[in-house]
Amino acid sequence: MAFTPKGKHLVAGEWLDGAGTFASAPAHGPVHHFAVGTVELVNRACEAAEEAFWSFGYSSRAERAALLRAMADEIEARADAITEIGSQETGLPEARLQGERGRTTGQLRLFADHIEKGEHLDRRFDAAMPDRQPAPRPEIRLIQRPIGPVAVFGASNFPLAFSTAGGDTAAALAAGCPVVVKGHSAHPGTGEIVAQAVEAAIRKTGVHPGVFSLIQGGSREVGHALVQHPMIKAVGFTGSLAGGRALFDLCAARPEPIPFFGELGSVNPMFLLPEALNARAETLGQGWAGSLTMGAGQFCTNPGIAVVVDGAAANRFTTAAVEALAKVAPQTMLTDGIAKAYHDGQARFASRNAVKPLLVTQSSDRTASPNLFETTGAQFLSDHALGEEVFGPLGLVVRVGSLDEMEQLARGFEGQLTATIHMDSADLDAARRLRPVLERKAGRVLVNGFPTGVEVVDSMVHGGPYPASTNFGATSVGTLSIRRFLRPVAYQNMPEGLLPEDFLG
Repeated sequence: MAFTPKGKHLVAGEWLDGAGTFASAPAHGPVHHFAVGTVELVNRACEAAEEAFWSFGYSSRAERAALLRAMADEIEARADAITEIGSQETGLPEARLQGERGRTTGQLRLFADHIEKGEHLDRRFDAAMPDRQPAPRPEIRLIQRPIGPVAVFGASNFPLAFSTAGGDTAAALAAGCPVVVKGHSAHPGTGEIVAQAVEAAIRKTGVHPGVFSLIQGGSREVGHALVQHPMIKAVGFTGSLAGGRALFDLCAARPEPIPFFGELGSVNPMFLLPEALNARAETLGQGWAGSLTMGAGQFCTNPGIAVVVDGAAANRFTTAAVEALAKVAPQTMLTDGIAKAYHDGQARFASRNAVKPLLVTQSSDRTASPNLFETTGAQFLSDHALGEEVFGPLGLVVRVGSLDEMEQLARGFEGQLTATIHMDSADLDAARRLRPVLERKAGRVLVNGFPTGVEVVDSMVHGGPYPASTNFGATSVGTLSIRRFLRPVAYQNMPEGLLPEDFLG
């Protein structure tokens, strides 16, 4: 039986109507209507989250791990329905949604395992030194504690892994922080069915229902009210630079400023060193085309720029890329708005005198076909707009005259999520020059790979200097992301019976 959404908000265990409704805009399948969020619903959800924190924030790691595993189980129990409505709303193929569902449940279980080990607590102990001169030293212990209720904004391009029960929600709940999710209007039905799974997990484990609420989209004031609510202590966001910066500024302007962990986008430059390019130009061109068009180019790690030293090998590389891209059929984009932004971005590139078209295609409605342009290093450095993200399968080849110019170009990039070096052993000296530059520019530096595909593991960093993200010291993927929702507290001369239980086991 097909899933039919309730079309309501979930606030602390209750399904509630809003102020009117908005219609979904599916890529295919039926249109559904969803309640529009209100400031009153935000207030209710945030107050419930604060009430829940007094129990959930002081719950055991085992209790929180049980909730995370129950959420994963309940999502899997709704697997077919999630795939069906997710595909309808986003146009993503079933295989992609099935893989993303596995990533979502996998990271919930990963965080359950992680908090049970206690490594995130960073427990520290300095014994008292009563005989120290000229003054005794007290006993001091340190541990990481949850910060309070967290707001999470669903992402348009990942309806599962970065949305209702995605990485931000998993990390916050693992830390002991209740979550209020602002659902994305691109996939409200997918958000609702995942919220139903979370609700079922909460009931199964007996957790306070205020630990999770979902308020659907349809109103910009909902997002503004959420980040400004005094009970919210941090925000997790994945989305556009303009939208993220506006929310970041609201967080900073609060009477009590709070951290805004925004992942805002990136062009993810690749630097192809001469020996690697000579040896495998065709393979690199084909590989780049595959990464550039994966998911219609709608990954924030999409490698939009390839920097090459001009010459015959660069010609072979671009020829191979054009031939591979020309074979890619039009793909459905996630929303009408994203498709329009891609079409507009393509038109801006095509109209610039600083670029030469290598492959220009026509896209219409909600579809996207790949496009490829090239320019020189000098032109790239003189035109800031060439380094701005176009969300979709659009690539730019930048030809430089030397390795010195390549390094100069690398120094000119803004903050990135990723930067890639393609090299052979004979390129090692050149790579050594680039690596220190790139690690200052990006949160993840790759060698001989493509950045699309972000592993959910302990060592992953998905973040980077602004404008890739608003907090260069954080990641939104991997177990380190839990640290966004914790703060260190020191306990001085505190009796053992008064210490938090996490010190004891």
